[in-house]
Amino acid sequence: MRVLFSMRHLGSFRMYESVLRRLAETGHEVRIVANKRDSLGWGSAPDALLPDVPQIHWSWEEVHPTAWLEFATAVRIWLDYLRYFEPTYAGTPRLRTRAAERVPVLLRRVADSWLYAAAGRRALAAVLRTIEQALPRQKALDEFVEEHRPDVVMLTPLLHLGSPQIELLRSARALGVKTVLCVGSWDHLSSKSLIREIPDRVFVWNETQKREAVDLHSVPAERVRVTGAQCYDHWFGHTPGRTREEFCARVNLPANRPFLLWVCSALFSDSPSEARFVRRWIEELRASADPLLSTAGVLVRPHPARLNEWSDVNLSDLPAVALHGSMPVDAEAKADYFESLYFSAAVAGLNTSAFLEAAIVGRPVHTIILPEFRENQEGTLHFPYLLSVGGGLLRVARDFDEHRFQLANALREPVRSDGNAGFVKAFIRPAGLDQSATDLFTAAVEDFGRAPAPAASLAPPWAPALRLALWPLALATHLVVARGGQPGDRTFRELRRARLKEQHRHDHDVADRRRVVEREAARQDKTRRAEAVRQEALRQRQERVEASEREKRDRRMTKERAKLQRARTKRRAALVSGIKRRIGFGRTEGSSPPE
Repeated sequence: MRVLFSMRHLGSFRMYESVLRRLAETGHEVRIVANKRDSLGWGSAPDALLPDVPQIHWSWEEVHPTAWLEFATAVRIWLDYLRYFEPTYAGTPRLRTRAAERVPVLLRRVADSWLYAAAGRRALAAVLRTIEQALPRQKALDEFVEEHRPDVVMLTPLLHLGSPQIELLRSARALGVKTVLCVGSWDHLSSKSLIREIPDRVFVWNETQKREAVDLHSVPAERVRVTGAQCYDHWFGHTPGRTREEFCARVNLPANRPFLLWVCSALFSDSPSEARFVRRWIEELRASADPLLSTAGVLVRPHPARLNEWSDVNLSDLPAVALHGSMPVDAEAKADYFESLYFSAAVAGLNTSAFLEAAIVGRPVHTIILPEFRENQEGTLHFPYLLSVGGGLLRVARDFDEHRFQLANALREPVRSDGNAGFVKAFIRPAGLDQSATDLFTAAVEDFGRAPAPAASLAPPWAPALRLALWPLALATHLVVARGGQPGDRTFRELRRARLKEQHRHDHDVADRRRVVEREAARQDKTRRAEAVRQEALRQRQERVEASEREKRDRRMTKERAKLQRARTKRRAALVSGIKRRIGFGRTEGSSPPE
């Protein structure tokens, strides 16, 4: 089976590495296509990610900005913004604000004032969806799909605001290729864009996400498959490679006392500084009347997306406090991350996927809900899952007195290995704690690969006429993008930057490929030279060994010949002496004859 896996960026690779390896191990051919480099993920070239799995190939998505693509992006972001006016999102105003930051000013004003009623906005959304259906597909992506002829096209995350991945999905469906949306994280279905182009299958982690897909995105229930969270499989049964004393020495924490782990979050862009809050949090712990809590060690893991917050926050003056950790993408960073969780007495934070990993490791998970961070917690749809699914995971406090009391108890109570089992089973491994999600995911892909190919998705018959009418708007959008948009139009500025980057990308890609080829040639030449040196060293060593063996053998034979010669000489002398005695040779007169 040929699988084409589209990733928004290579950071998604670590979420699906186990699946990719399993598909390759079972004989399937996998091609990964990414449309931009991930600033938070892998810094190396794609070929370096899985050098030991030749069945997996990589390429960059080659889609050049056009007037139609720029117009399509504006339409989709506008639609994504309208989603957050629905009653479901009445309690999550920050999600609407985040979407509004990407909507051009003029379009935002229209949406905000459209008849001042839900019915008007729904009518506007219906018009925009009709326009979206009429938009032409990207010819380059049609050719890409036809060239590689995949049996299944998989996409993740697809749900980012204005995601261009929908273009690949449209091309695959138009060419009759089976399509799968792989939901990449626990908040994607509730806090990102709508699934407007319904794929043939949607793979989700659990029944909660299945309800989201059906209720929030109108995905038919028969298209949804629950496979579990394959991205966390490697933590089940994992053991530390260092002792607690060795780990504490590594992060510069005292090993003779327990420590708390604070895991930082990817907050909304204009949220207060979490780094400053962490310092305040530590000071509150130190002010506790409980000596166990006031003297406990504290390990802080910064979030890779918000490292700049720590430029003006220093924790070095606080005793028994360490700031340590990086993106867990290589073996050493993963070991650090796991051991941070494993050796901690309890884990605390605001709202982060690290809570899920702490649940797997079996550590108690705490949070404190304060007004300045409430929108990042209760102001989202996915945060309440931590409180209710499988009996709940989080221990929640509303002020520091309650929070200190809970943490002090966590330091005193022995850690229960099954304390989070209900949540882990319901949210991460719904098929059972001993059932690998990677196995279920791979089986679902293979089962879908054997299904009949769907009928090609054809454009509506009225699409060409509407497309002709929309061309002036697409051209106008193209001109606005070229000028950088109106003041405050973040989307148009981003599109313009993307188009300018695209103008230089080809030359850069050629140069990159040339450098890769040159590096590979140099590497192979170096390998050949090293192999030649190694073979020569082995030959010389073998010659020395053989010469030494010959020398030892010659000495041994010389000694044996000398020994034989001495024995022969001795026997001859004894024989001569005996003969002489018998014949009386040398006997003097008067001596007795031999008897």
